[in-house]
Amino acid sequence: MAEYRCFECNKRVGQEYLKKKVRCPYCGSKMLFKPRTLITSIKAR
Repeated sequence: MAEYRCFECNKRVGQEYLKKKVRCPYCGSKMLFKPRTLITSIKAR
């Protein structure tokens, strides 16, 4: 499952909470995001 974090307080928001409301349970912010885990860099030749 995807991990969501709050944009304001940067705390992890669980999937079970997102089924009820789309708000951070810690600060009440409506802005959530999925952090990227893999960074790929490409070098030009």
